[in-house]
Amino acid sequence: MEQFTPQDFEIIDMHAHIFPHKISEKATLSIGKFYDIGMAHSVGETERLLQSEAQIGTKRSLVCSVATTPKQVVSINDFISEECGKHPELYGFASLHGDYEDIAGEVDRIISLGLHGVKLHSDFQKTALDSPKSYRIYEAIEGRLPVLVHMGDYRHDYSHPTMLVKVMRDFPKLKVLASHLGGFAAWDEAEAVLRGSDNIRFDTSSAVCLMSPERAIRLIRHYGVERCMFGTDFPMWDPKQEAERLLSLGFTFEEYQRLFARNAKEFLNIP
Repeated sequence: MEQFTPQDFEIIDMHAHIFPHKISEKATLSIGKFYDIGMAHSVGETERLLQSEAQIGTKRSLVCSVATTPKQVVSINDFISEECGKHPELYGFASLHGDYEDIAGEVDRIISLGLHGVKLHSDFQKTALDSPKSYRIYEAIEGRLPVLVHMGDYRHDYSHPTMLVKVMRDFPKLKVLASHLGGFAAWDEAEAVLRGSDNIRFDTSSAVCLMSPERAIRLIRHYGVERCMFGTDFPMWDPKQEAERLLSLGFTFEEYQRLFARNAKEFLNIP
């Protein structure tokens, strides 16, 4: 098996979180407590992300944060936009919340800010993927912006893979990036139901590191290498370690070109 290093590839990280300095340590700690894991980085700040990505030569990073209340939506989107303005290697995804009053108006503003999509975390927001509140968001973004969705956690009844199947049936033009290879622990269910939709893509964040190499290979090939993208879930995991984990799976050079950058470029419609 041919051995590769991260430096052999153009790399786009399709799943990273950043927070304002004043809440970064608290936000990072709360994520660790929610998942009962030790975080790879103690603060999820932009500079720490860029330093970590530089170790593997990452060209671009998709950055996002999550509004757990409606009143956080505008400030988070302003923050993500400002950070992307300062660092052109960052591609920002906005946050929306199902209880936010003027979702359509905020979508217009998100586009005017130059952000590239929307991130939803149903478990943090306590709003199911297939709920009427979430449908308000899909109605506003279908055909306009892609959505990055947290997927699967057996502890909660908000983001199961079967819910995404229903969403895609009701919103066939919705462009979705399903986090964590579609499952975050619910991978049996994800493997059984998520292959069919042409508009679903998958990122590898918080997935390859939590399963056997054999299962990771099987799941990526099941969905199709052309539909999967590298992601780190920074600050939960470290970009260098995540890239090396993916490289240990033994895909071909051409397949890694797709996993690390080509698929992401096609999804984001960027050169």
